[in-house]
Amino acid sequence: MTRLACIDIGTVTARLAVADVEDGRVVRLAKHSEICNLGQDVDATGRLNEEAMARVIACVRGYVASAREAGATAACCTLTSAARDAENSSALVGQLTALGLEPLVIPGQVEGALTFLGVVRDFPGRTILVADNGGGSTELACGRVRDDGTLDLRFVRSIDVGCRRVTEKFLTPSGPDAPEALAAAHEFAAAAFGPAVREGALLSADAACAAPDAPATLVVTGGTVTTLVAVEKALVPYDPSQVHLATLSRETLERLEERLAALTVEERAALPGIQPKRAAVIVGGAVAVGELMRQTGFSELTVSESDLLFGLATVADAALRGTGSPVGWVPAMRPLR
Repeated sequence: MTRLACIDIGTVTARLAVADVEDGRVVRLAKHSEICNLGQDVDATGRLNEEAMARVIACVRGYVASAREAGATAACCTLTSAARDAENSSALVGQLTALGLEPLVIPGQVEGALTFLGVVRDFPGRTILVADNGGGSTELACGRVRDDGTLDLRFVRSIDVGCRRVTEKFLTPSGPDAPEALAAAHEFAAAAFGPAVREGALLSADAACAAPDAPATLVVTGGTVTTLVAVEKALVPYDPSQVHLATLSRETLERLEERLAALTVEERAALPGIQPKRAAVIVGGAVAVGELMRQTGFSELTVSESDLLFGLATVADAALRGTGSPVGWVPAMRPLR
């Protein structure tokens, strides 16, 4: 059994997974996350904010120390939407390298494939649509696991719709959000998701004009949906066992969006189940996920905690063992001394 550390730096959250992998399968994974808001102002300026980068470096420095203490033998590090968009992301990459990592800014296609790999193990034999709803983008991946255990991933696309991007474009930093602003945000998300849904034939299998291999289940990962479940269930403290594979109907999601949009950020932050730092972007996330459901015709989604970090741990193990990656991409690994 191999113990690995995987660090993923997103637009809103920086995360660490310490994973035990055996025979190419994750048998145990402990996750830690911290909201660092790397994507602060990136949509408007095209650059990473110096303070945001400093928050990420402080967080990741602690993650590296924690991984060593946990006995991880090697580590990999990926960066996603905010780093892809920013013209000065090389500055952050350089600082992360100085911590002993070999960070990679990964394309949206790879991000989507890794998330699909992490999610699909819970849905054997079923064609699913996986949506990784992040801060700056949403990755869509559709496919299934073949009988021989290999992936049949027929469509992957990264769409520039995420909770922070929607918030910074249309919503207020303090709340409440006006109906006109919410309508504009929904229109933006619909215009972005619609072409991908048509191109990938991603309509729900229950839709009248669905494709023969249409997805039967919509599975969504990311802080927006896990938070919405936690708010709906008033989870204090957060309990992953009550969130993983929980379902949210479109009606429930729309009700939560309306409820949260009517509150100030301070009022949202006081609700049971929400991290205070996520209060400013939760409505933008609800808009993105709700519009995806409308465009694909799904009346219900399933929430998964088995996200990109599970997929990343699997391919990291493949890289160390020199075997083929299930998604055709391998991370750069660095030993932890």
